[in-house]
Amino acid sequence: MADTPKSDLLEKIIDRTVKSPVHETRELLHRDGQLKPGQGTVSGVIALALGFLCLLAVLAFHFPQYLTTPDLRHKYSVDVLRQLLLAGLLVAGGLSLSNVILGRRREISIVAFALVLLATALGGSRVPVGNFPDHTPYIGLDWFILDLLVSTLIFVVIEKLFPLYKGQTVFRKEWQTDMKHFAINHFIVGLVLLIVNFLLHHLFGHLLNGTLQQHVQAIPFVPQLLLCILVADLAQYWTHRAYHEVRYLWRFHAVHHSVKTMDWLAGSRQHMLELIATRVCVLAPIYVLGFSEGVMSAYIIVVGFQAVFNHANVHLPWGPLKYLIVTPNFHHWHHASDDEAIDRNYAAHYAFLDYLFGTAVKSKNKFPEKYGVVGDYMPDGFIRQQLFPFRGSSKPTTTDP
Repeated sequence: MADTPKSDLLEKIIDRTVKSPVHETRELLHRDGQLKPGQGTVSGVIALALGFLCLLAVLAFHFPQYLTTPDLRHKYSVDVLRQLLLAGLLVAGGLSLSNVILGRRREISIVAFALVLLATALGGSRVPVGNFPDHTPYIGLDWFILDLLVSTLIFVVIEKLFPLYKGQTVFRKEWQTDMKHFAINHFIVGLVLLIVNFLLHHLFGHLLNGTLQQHVQAIPFVPQLLLCILVADLAQYWTHRAYHEVRYLWRFHAVHHSVKTMDWLAGSRQHMLELIATRVCVLAPIYVLGFSEGVMSAYIIVVGFQAVFNHANVHLPWGPLKYLIVTPNFHHWHHASDDEAIDRNYAAHYAFLDYLFGTAVKSKNKFPEKYGVVGDYMPDGFIRQQLFPFRGSSKPTTTDP
């Protein structure tokens, strides 16, 4: 019995020697479940995420012509971005250094602090930004950073304040797969926009600058925005319905529906070809109608918010509004694999479209019992899900929700 403490001590020493900070960090990123407070895990994860995003932001400052989105870079305040970057470095550095000193989650915190040091060594918030060419190939690294920060700050808080499923954790199962979808879909935003603009100009360019567009732009802002959302949602509804009712198209859309846990990140799971095709089908009619630039900008904000919010783990009392607009309760039923939810609730903005076309869910249950594709045949992992539509499947490919 006297040898037991020595063997335990030796095992701990070997374990700490073999496991490097990078290994510990990789191990953490492959886990899911509840983060226990008081052990430095929560602050370590925050420091690690902030340190990584700050490093990406510094790279974007160094190469804005290749790593930032043209439509956004013209609206940035560089001074404000520098202040945000500095604040992120200070918070990440402070949290990680405190954990190292206190011996809490030291391995993860060392990696986080190393990221902060690297970002600072590369110039930090003081990287000079001079003149650069504006028409270069790019990936939307800036959009990824901003969207991840804002989405996390807003929607994680909302999910904790008004949860539909109270026991659901932030790091639920398969969150790693959906984070890859989130990141890569943001990184290819430049390619998607180039493809969409090319197709729309060549297909519909001859229809622009006519009397119809002038009449549309003469409509006051609010009703014009509501009309823009309606036109987009009608296109979205029928495109979405086609994904469910055309067997081959369902293979692509099944990727989106394979998520089994609904939260703010769930909506990011999407096949890249579906992402491009849907953008073309939805943007084409509103592009042809010629809505004003202000209305288009407002529409992008609305669609961006609803795309995340309607997948979130949120429950609020909507009252009669639930028959008018799409809410998380409404869209959760679309993702359910309950029998009464199959091929229902297609709308993205206006719920009344499904009531109008007879595709609204009719159920005695208040909430769905389960989510995902019927048969649960979708493989996990970003690459495997992108390849799935081309490999075929012996599993059911009928129109699941």
